[in-house]
Amino acid sequence: MKEAATHEIVGKWLKAWSLSRQVSLPVEYKSGFKVDVGDEKQKTRYVFSELNDDFLKLSQQIDEPWVYLKVCISHDQVQNVVPRKWDIQPPGYMMKCFGPMKSPARKLADGYHLEYEKYNATTLIKIIAENGDLASSGYIVLMDDLAVYDRIITDEKHQRKGLGSFLMLELEKIALAQGISNHFLVATEEGKALYESLGWELYSHYTSIVISK
Repeated sequence: MKEAATHEIVGKWLKAWSLSRQVSLPVEYKSGFKVDVGDEKQKTRYVFSELNDDFLKLSQQIDEPWVYLKVCISHDQVQNVVPRKWDIQPPGYMMKCFGPMKSPARKLADGYHLEYEKYNATTLIKIIAENGDLASSGYIVLMDDLAVYDRIITDEKHQRKGLGSFLMLELEKIALAQGISNHFLVATEEGKALYESLGWELYSHYTSIVISK
């Protein structure tokens, strides 16, 4: 049975997200969190673990474009309760894997090599093709007892070669080396199937809304 998202887990994930993206760290805002992202198409984000009066009041008060409200419930639940000025974004999925990922031993496809970068508590792994193309990449941030994965991407030209699965298992090694086996991420609809194939489960739905005009 799917559990309700907790304020603590959402806070750890959001702090890791901020470190990965190199933006301001989250601050407590009423029953949720606020991050000043500073991007033209995402000025600020407010994140809540549940739908409540704080979220609903913000949805009524904010008229500025490119301020995101995010909450750990399904798309349909949000759609019915916020003003029509908001654009509801494609569904997101908070996912967890508490324990080793499930996968047979995998080998990196021929013609590719790995590169690593580190900053803050973050490690970036890149899979580079022979011609120098960035074929796949992903980030992991170690946050207390949680390993948070971010921006797991495989270029369309390099898909169906097992690069995504290999990348996830390489990122996992970084967490396991530090004794961390609690893994967490937010997936798109497209990425969800990959993570499920590695043993990840749905932790919570995750819905974002924004005024984009």
